Amino acid sequence: MQTITKKQLTDRISDRTGQKRVVVKQIVQMFLDEIIDELADGNRLEFRDFGVFETKRRKPRVAQNPRTLERVHVPVKWTVKFKVGRMMKQKVQAAVAAEVSRPSSIERVAAEGEADTGGTVM
Repeated sequence: MQTITKKQLTDRISDRTGQKRVVVKQIVQMFLDEIIDELADGNRLEFRDFGVFETKRRKPRVAQNPRTLERVHVPVKWTVKFKVGRMMKQKVQAAVAAEVSRPSSIERVAAEGEADTGGTVM
């Protein structure tokens, strides 16, 4: 698994659409800013087959510092919740299932070693 950055995504979109990278970068950033603004206003964002973003209120609670065992009051907190959409869930599950069925690089190296040594791995 690797980390994909916003720059890499904008480069891909730019290559596929033929648009300048600067323009694609601005559009992607505007899109993300709009998502943030709508969530900050308390709105729910629904992208069919992709998923739903919404804000959720976490209740105040009393927690405990594990180092000092001191009780600490944690105030109300707002967080963003994401629920995966149907199409995304299906594609991710299919990709993970395909990845699990493939032997890992370690297993391939071990299998090649067994083939080279006649079945004994040193």
